[in-house]
Amino acid sequence: MNYRGMHCYNRSILLAVLIIPLTIYLYLQMRNGTLKKWTMPKPVSRNHSTKNFQKPTRLPHAAHSLADTPRISAEEWESLLKMLKWPSPTIENPTPTEATDPSKCTFTLFNWKDNYTVGDYVNVSVVARNGRGVPKTYGGDFFQAKLYNTELKASTFGLVVDHDNGTYSVSFALLWPGSAHVSIRLIHSSEAVQVLSRHRERDPDMVSFIGYFEDGNIKENVVCNGMKSPRLVGDGSRCCCEYRDPRSGEVWFCLRPSSLPCSALVYHSLGMYQAELSTNESKILDGGNTNIVLPGSSPVINVFAHHTDIRETKKCVPGLNTPVPSGFFFKDHWTSLVCRSRTFSSSDVIRCLRSKQIHMRGDSTLRQWFEYLEKAVPSLKPLNLHTSEKSGPLMMVDTESDILITYRAHGLPLRTEKTPMADIHYIANEIDNLAGGEHMVIAFDAWEHFSTYPLAYYMRRLAIIRRSVVSLLQRAPRTLVIIKSANTGFKDVYTSDWLSWQLDCTLRAMFQGLPVVLIDTWQMTSCLYSPEDIHPTSIVIENEINLFLSFICPQ
Repeated sequence: MNYRGMHCYNRSILLAVLIIPLTIYLYLQMRNGTLKKWTMPKPVSRNHSTKNFQKPTRLPHAAHSLADTPRISAEEWESLLKMLKWPSPTIENPTPTEATDPSKCTFTLFNWKDNYTVGDYVNVSVVARNGRGVPKTYGGDFFQAKLYNTELKASTFGLVVDHDNGTYSVSFALLWPGSAHVSIRLIHSSEAVQVLSRHRERDPDMVSFIGYFEDGNIKENVVCNGMKSPRLVGDGSRCCCEYRDPRSGEVWFCLRPSSLPCSALVYHSLGMYQAELSTNESKILDGGNTNIVLPGSSPVINVFAHHTDIRETKKCVPGLNTPVPSGFFFKDHWTSLVCRSRTFSSSDVIRCLRSKQIHMRGDSTLRQWFEYLEKAVPSLKPLNLHTSEKSGPLMMVDTESDILITYRAHGLPLRTEKTPMADIHYIANEIDNLAGGEHMVIAFDAWEHFSTYPLAYYMRRLAIIRRSVVSLLQRAPRTLVIIKSANTGFKDVYTSDWLSWQLDCTLRAMFQGLPVVLIDTWQMTSCLYSPEDIHPTSIVIENEINLFLSFICPQ
């Protein structure tokens, strides 16, 4: 039985079955004198054979492999792979007809009752079928499930269990009084997941980048990327300018310009989206079979109020686990089941952030936090730093309340407009440059721009950031570090939800055991009634900010 799609939240497997990363061990030893237990998510499958699982491959020209970094041990690498494994179809080269067809899948409520009480659970079974209507005999489909009430603007996330035989079950917590309905979506068939995984591991050139070289009036643009990939290297005659960051060890590569030295690199931007999909692969990933709600309607689930308050009473502090569900929407308000969160007015925000520095480092979904605070709090005034509105650096201040908030993109790879290289900094270096302290909050994320790279590349980046976080908490233990999770959005080969989910699981696993905060935005964005977007609506951002502030100023 596989808790596929939800295994990142599982808390049942103790440290005894895994290897403790050295950085976490050293941190905990220093802080406590003894080693605390920490947990890793349950592996995706305990019963499924791994013979069909495609492990991440290392390209022959890859600049980054785990052998290059001692920050991830072989044991931790294997544990991460075990957690992330996703079985491939038993058919070697499935046709679109053999792929899961959402229009022929069905779901049924079992043990349904006329009435329920808040706090009860309702269970749903799902049967996957292919294009011919034949039930599937293997798992691996990527479903998402939610319970909702449109009139109440209420919704919550459901736990999907893959039984490895073409059937799935979903368990929903009933969290609000009133009626509720079930919605099951097929995000990707198992055959589509196989395509996504294969291209992620073998073709980091799916997204290319441009390096702008300048020296006076001489200008030349060339292709750049984070790996010495085949399409970048070519015949090797012009490869490559190598830009190795002396502190973090991160490396960036550009095709050598024909008329300028490597030192003339001045700007960076996104290049092209250029995935090379076969006709068969394109059909399997076709929108007609992607992100489709399964047909049929569930009976109305009638839920009555319960005299016991189900809201979480724990104080919002670092190190809390993320349950399933982690919360629910009701009248557009997210009630957290992680800790005792609250809603902040504009004046509440000022009181909370008084005499604090908030440093945000990440992608555009984190920049949305910066932009929301700028609009919601009139006393926060932006400074014109004459930089990119997308990549930053951006800054706003409230001098009366002694508040400083900054944002900067997370460094290369970065899909952005033409931006000075001097303004693009790696997260690890940014953290290393901060003294920390109880007046300081550091929020970061990194996932969307890594979705076309092999998992090993992303794991290495996280390991480097983790080392900097550990060092920061050693020198300034009262610094608050907040990590924003991935959210749902795109469904294509470049930033599919399945790709994002794998990155998100990796991020959660690699920072477990550290006294940091994880803001779970995945469940929020996957269950809201509005159409999914890589940049969530203001309703979601407002609720994310309320949870963010609840950790800065806990009740």
